[in-house]
Amino acid sequence: MTFDRETTAPRTPAAQLRLSLTPDDTAAGRLDGAWWPRSHDLPAELPSLAKGLDERWGRVTRVTLNPTHWPTIPPRIPVTGHVVHAGWFLEEQDPNEIMVRSYAPRRLDLLMIPPDTDPADAADLMAAAADPANTRTASALLAERPTEHLPAGAGR
Repeated sequence: MTFDRETTAPRTPAAQLRLSLTPDDTAAGRLDGAWWPRSHDLPAELPSLAKGLDERWGRVTRVTLNPTHWPTIPPRIPVTGHVVHAGWFLEEQDPNEIMVRSYAPRRLDLLMIPPDTDPADAADLMAAAADPANTRTASALLAERPTEHLPAGAGR
């Protein structure tokens, strides 16, 4: 699992990608892992995700997500060396999931952990989403986290 537990780390190109994926030698569960971006700014956050995934399993070509967490979703987002196409589904896609497709072709379904999530909760969520035995949806995983660690104003 690769992520850092610092939510106050400065936003720099060298900031570590907060991503966990199901191990390569196992079949994924309901989700293929989790991504914990540092903000709700998709054009700023997607390049680091694309770069990390490009290196592992081929060039990211498309993402689909629910606009719940993203105030702006441009149809094309420049990343290092290419452009990623973005789309959304209001009702069909879990609001807490991002689907990533690669040129290979391959598809990953990732839990999108809200940026202001408590670091301990985020670590637990990342582990649960990457667990091959996981059968819960992205929203179900988020709904199960303890209320004492929810960000201010995010009560259930």
